[in-house]
Amino acid sequence: MEQVFNEIKKLLDLNKITYKVYDHEPTPTSKDAARVRGTKEEQGAKAIILRSEGQFFLCVLPGNERIDLKKLRLIITKKSLSLATKEEVLKVTNCVPGEVPPFGNIFKIKTLVDKSLLRNEEIAFNAGLMTKSIVMKTQDFLKIVNPIIEEFIE
Repeated sequence: MEQVFNEIKKLLDLNKITYKVYDHEPTPTSKDAARVRGTKEEQGAKAIILRSEGQFFLCVLPGNERIDLKKLRLIITKKSLSLATKEEVLKVTNCVPGEVPPFGNIFKIKTLVDKSLLRNEEIAFNAGLMTKSIVMKTQDFLKIVNPIIEEFIE
């Protein structure tokens, strides 16, 4: 099950990005993850898979925030938008909710980042497993992922 983690490491190493890996107890929530990493909850890059009209999107926001689906629906200009089911998340990312990293590019899906995440010099995220996290510079993350930056938190 380390396939996604290894893809992220390979991508970061290939681009000569400095990062730290943390092995820890399973962290299904942003609050749990921040506690075991010793980071602030708002540093957590929470990655959520959404679906609309057969298309999937990866939305990344601070761990202490919630998505505003109405705002996001206007951004992506779709009539319907909903959270992907656990089965859809697994199919699209090979991860279960809570393990999904903020790298839509490795899953070949569009990535949107809420601009409030950019207040952090570093971000932290579960990296394809609930027991492995990566902490890296936010600017390096933006260079690697090249996301669409918008405002879509409540």
